[in-house]
Amino acid sequence: MLTLTFLGTGSAFSRRKFQSNALIEAWPTSPSAQATRDDVMLLDFGTTGPLALFQLIQRPEFAYLQRDGRADYGRIKKLFITHLHADHVGGVEELAVLTRYACCESKDTQQSSKPMLIAARDVMDTIWTNTLSGGLGAMNGHVAVLDDYFNTLSLIKTTDGHGSFRLGNDYDVEVFPTDHVRIDKKYDWPSYGLTFRHIQTGETVVFSGDTRFDLEAMSPRFDSATTIFHDVLLEPHDGAVHASIDELRTLPKRVREKMHLYHYGDTWDDPVFNVVAKEFAEFAKPQQRYTLFA
Repeated sequence: MLTLTFLGTGSAFSRRKFQSNALIEAWPTSPSAQATRDDVMLLDFGTTGPLALFQLIQRPEFAYLQRDGRADYGRIKKLFITHLHADHVGGVEELAVLTRYACCESKDTQQSSKPMLIAARDVMDTIWTNTLSGGLGAMNGHVAVLDDYFNTLSLIKTTDGHGSFRLGNDYDVEVFPTDHVRIDKKYDWPSYGLTFRHIQTGETVVFSGDTRFDLEAMSPRFDSATTIFHDVLLEPHDGAVHASIDELRTLPKRVREKMHLYHYGDTWDDPVFNVVAKEFAEFAKPQQRYTLFA
């Protein structure tokens, strides 16, 4: 079984729902059958991520992520970063520091407990210099590098796609570029979404990442997916870099009814959006375990 739990479902500047980061758990059978997980991954970890994770671990079903009243980052085996905006990477410094210095008592255990940082190559190439080195670049006695905190997996673009990695024994995760920020043209600034695939059944689940409405690229993924998680902009404006709810409303009903909307603003409960429950699967809910594959 593979499950996804949003730490938050809000936009970058949400004050009510935390930012849209998620916890992915791979299970030998199901959460109710055993406490041991095959794999645990954070999907992005923004500025509100540490507080959102702290709130999540107060729930009994996520208590395994807690130690001495705080988040046990040593339980996080993988961290995937879709792109370098702060609502997706702002909490990574805390995770790195506490994994190295607070989760483990011996240096040998610290090294073996380093999480695997996963990203497309063009994200990985700049995450240290552009984002993390300012707070993590100095240690007592030496200048630090990314490898002091993480094992790394840099996904390289090939003729078959933009790379993939494995979760547990049964799931492949394929990355694809998203049309988020454009410097000059489509896809020229690194940003990615994910397709989760059950190796045995071939079923897929799409996680859009941050993207504008990109019908040409996304339609084949939408058609074949059993479930879709898509970011949404509730109040369109000039220069928007997310798909608007009106654009998503143009999708066929068969697509919308399996689409869970996330990354929404703080006006999501305005009565004008009551109709969303009839148009789409729902506004995604934080702290709820979604079963991607049973």
